[in-house]
Amino acid sequence: MIAARILVLIPHPDDEVVGCATAIARARAAGAVVSGLYLTSGVPARARYAERVARRRQEAERAAAVLGLSPAAFTNWPSRTLKSHLDEAHALIEQTVAERRIDEIWVPAWEGGHQDHDVTNFLASRVRDTLRVREFAEYNFAGGRIRSQTFVEVNGTEEIVTLSADEARNKRNLLAIYRSERTNLRYVRIHHESLRKLAPYDYRVAPHSGRLFCERFRWIPFRHPSIDFEPSETVRAALAAWRPSVVPMR
Repeated sequence: MIAARILVLIPHPDDEVVGCATAIARARAAGAVVSGLYLTSGVPARARYAERVARRRQEAERAAAVLGLSPAAFTNWPSRTLKSHLDEAHALIEQTVAERRIDEIWVPAWEGGHQDHDVTNFLASRVRDTLRVREFAEYNFAGGRIRSQTFVEVNGTEEIVTLSADEARNKRNLLAIYRSERTNLRYVRIHHESLRKLAPYDYRVAPHSGRLFCERFRWIPFRHPSIDFEPSETVRAALAAWRPSVVPMR
């Protein structure tokens, strides 16, 4: 059954396309109203930050117009900082849910693809007692290889959205809108999407054994701005230590 009002939690502008563009299109065709909440700017804090953010937001707005996705809000928090804004993000999610009378939340999976993806999954788990929450696979490095649109572990509840030729072409065109991310999006496959009910994760432990996707290039001996050198353990510790300071609205 398609929910009437869906909120997609988007860690970075482009995750809505990478993870669930076709699922969004099918939900809208079935009569759903789909909103998007952009939880970071998608740009690390670095030189020409405002210029880069403006470009990324323009791309997001173009993609949203094509998808028929209604942007609920954009934050200016830099990429890789969502764990430092848990109170604000939690409150913003609660506010958006109430204002837009959301029935269901969609969120990236807990898979180690990017720390902001995992933090967003954690935030969604805080409202799973009052809302339906579904997660979508994006990319992971389980087993030592890049896996796109496939969960780290399957549990039999997955809905596999197999794209038609037209849907694959549409998704390819949507990915092309994010020209600022074209290098990072080369690994995205457009044959299928995978969604399921949010799994019961233990956020104190890594999404899988071995190296995570976000850790693949940490062997580089200098601080390249495109690489997240923050230890994954630090991110998980921040989640474990957090206690919400807002009262749920629902």
